[in-house]
Amino acid sequence: MSIQTKHQALQMRLRDLGRVVVAYSGGVDSTFLLAAAVETLGRENVLACIGVSPSLARSQYDAAIQNARLIGAEVLEVNVEEVHDADYAANKADRCFHCKSHLYGLLVSIAKEKGYDAVACGSNLDDKDDFRPGNRAAKVFSVACPLMEAGLTKAEIRELSRRMNLPTADVPASPCLASRMSYGLEITAERLRQVEKAEDLLRSLGFVEFRVRHHDAIARIEVRPADLPRLTAEPTRIRIVEGLKNLGFKFITVDLQGFRSGALNEVLTEQEKQKSL
Repeated sequence: MSIQTKHQALQMRLRDLGRVVVAYSGGVDSTFLLAAAVETLGRENVLACIGVSPSLARSQYDAAIQNARLIGAEVLEVNVEEVHDADYAANKADRCFHCKSHLYGLLVSIAKEKGYDAVACGSNLDDKDDFRPGNRAAKVFSVACPLMEAGLTKAEIRELSRRMNLPTADVPASPCLASRMSYGLEITAERLRQVEKAEDLLRSLGFVEFRVRHHDAIARIEVRPADLPRLTAEPTRIRIVEGLKNLGFKFITVDLQGFRSGALNEVLTEQEKQKSL
């Protein structure tokens, strides 16, 4: 199926949904979904809801608000208190399910209150083959996944985003800050802030695609293999060490495998993954 055919299928699906609340994070997928919904349904029939919590980096929030303005979409900020949920804070393999359950529950209530017909999220076709406990939450709360239903992959979403001149077309994926926490390490607002500030430091030093993984006293830095020499060269190395130690980390390490999305899932067994889906 061609990318154009898939785009048309997305538009048809959006029309079927009617007035829609979009679960909006400002990432590649949800930004494209929001733009497609506004283009297809008209801005008066679309409401972008962004979940605000300690797991959302300020830089990502700022970019999301700016991009929504460019699209011409109305944005509603929704305070999400998932960090106070013991199941979420325990940070087990099903953490994402509990996180999305909090958000989707709120969005379903907002849709009913404001007269919208459906809630939609930005899950795409590639997410079917990945470890995504949040997909289960979408099913539980009857949240539509129009990008996935149209068969659109991440690469195709990026291409369509370029055609629509969306600023997110080529930005790296940026999941929530909680995804940097090693499983079993309790999620707290303070630890989320540690990660956010650590990644802000790397970003200020010119790194584009990276993660700072939180292993309690240890910060494990992932950058693209090509960026490893620059990461460890002076004075960058010492600035990172000093900066992260000032944030409370005791040991600063570099992952020689380099950046890879979902690296923390490597410690999960297949049984743990299946149990959480």
